[in-house]
Amino acid sequence: MKEKELYISIAKKTIEIEIKGLKSLIDFFDQKFYEAINIIINCKGKVILSGMGKSGHIANKISATLASTGTPSFFIHPSEASHGDLGMISSQDIVILLSNSGETKELRDIIYYCKRFEIPIIGIIRKNDSELAKVSNIALVLPAIPEANKINAPTTSTTMMLALGDAIASCLIEAKKFNSEKFNIFHPGGKLGATFLKVSDLMRKNNEIPLVSYKDNMQQAILEMTSKHLGCTGVINKNKELIGIITDGDLRRNISDKFYKLNTTLVMSKNPITVEQNMLVAEAILIMNKKRITSLFVVDNKKITGILHIHDCLRSGIL
Repeated sequence: MKEKELYISIAKKTIEIEIKGLKSLIDFFDQKFYEAINIIINCKGKVILSGMGKSGHIANKISATLASTGTPSFFIHPSEASHGDLGMISSQDIVILLSNSGETKELRDIIYYCKRFEIPIIGIIRKNDSELAKVSNIALVLPAIPEANKINAPTTSTTMMLALGDAIASCLIEAKKFNSEKFNIFHPGGKLGATFLKVSDLMRKNNEIPLVSYKDNMQQAILEMTSKHLGCTGVINKNKELIGIITDGDLRRNISDKFYKLNTTLVMSKNPITVEQNMLVAEAILIMNKKRITSLFVVDNKKITGILHIHDCLRSGIL
């Protein structure tokens, strides 16, 4: 067999075995899994994860997923735990330990500490008769699907651990009614977080809003437009309600010898399109695209609270 064919064959076999491992989890979820979810839901503290080697990397990822989806959590390295980090674990916490063999000696100090202070342990292991399985309050023993290589390097086992962690996180998301809005709070810098930004998150406020009075002339309007750099200004009445908008296009359409002395109400476009501050930025962008405009005034009970410009949306990363 040529090298190319050999490597492709090995790669396919690896994926096939790992898929077999994932499929085996479908029949894995039982009463113990249900109890594990309940104990996490009722936890008054944090969910602490730990593991050594490859299991530790998976534990770290599971912890990050939990923390970002509404379940306070962090990862503790077993060696660091033995040198002071055990103090990070409180009596109100829950500890989830990951170990392929269930005999990982580096976890023993954490196990002893948890037993001493009656801190519940959820073990994710591969062997039912292992030390970790015996000391865990709830032992989640993974199906005995072989690793996807001839030297038994962690592959299938870590894939199953990762999937199990995702399953736990998904159950907790449902149980805690964790929604997209809450998710955005923990992901303000990400593309997904940007998707759930509201107009109030990006709009310009107070002195940044270009506004002139219905009594002002166009010279004052141009000065306001120039100073605020948004290519437009709103026109308000005596009650400070938005009655119109003047854009660069309005300037070009109305230019004349007496233009600067014209009253703003003679040049403005009446009944401008407005949005509410609780609207998603994505919806506001859709309005801008359909109407071929670059700014939207934000109004609450006829009062102007802000202005959203297309450039603010670009800077947020949502486009």
